[in-house]
Amino acid sequence: MNTPCRHPIVKVVAREDDTEFVECQTCREVFDSAEYNDMALEEAETADADES
Repeated sequence: MNTPCRHPIVKVVAREDDTEFVECQTCREVFDSAEYNDMALEEAETADADES
């Protein structure tokens, strides 16, 4: 089974109104930057819970 990419390196590929779209340089998935920030927060919360 493939391990999901954690999107370690992203770059902005487009801007539209108040939204920026970023592309993962590893897996090439494109998503909005707000979604990327949410993923990072969820990952940090999971890491904190694992340490407890």
